[in-house]
Amino acid sequence: MGRDFTKIKAWQFADDLAVLTYTVTRQFPREEIYGLTSQLRRAASSAPANIAEGSNRISKKDYLHFLSIASGSLAEVRYFLHLSKRLGYISAADHSQCAVLAEETSRTLTGLISSVQREVAIRTVGIILAASALTSTLFFTWRLLSQI
Repeated sequence: MGRDFTKIKAWQFADDLAVLTYTVTRQFPREEIYGLTSQLRRAASSAPANIAEGSNRISKKDYLHFLSIASGSLAEVRYFLHLSKRLGYISAADHSQCAVLAEETSRTLTGLISSVQREVAIRTVGIILAASALTSTLFFTWRLLSQI
């Protein structure tokens, strides 16, 4: 499809969230570098990466698949932020800033997914209607020819 992923609003929000996540996790305890820090950063960078990858897939079905993965990554980010706050690794202010951006990203991504799903559904209905019309035409032609 060749979309410019940098123009996709959900990608822009997800990219901002990834950068903010990297900034906030710098203050995490050293012993978490291979634990929570790594998991949170991986999930945060996975969301925009999957939106970018999906946007360059040929089929909208593939695009939806990658958008779904991005949505799952955002859910992980939201949980890991929650856990970080409970463990005292992140301040309430930083958590709030990240949580608001994660929510906005998730809402925007959900809207994008719904939009692409509608496009897929409309295309599918169009194909079914075209196939039905073709079948009717072939049947009508066969009936006419069989009467000759």
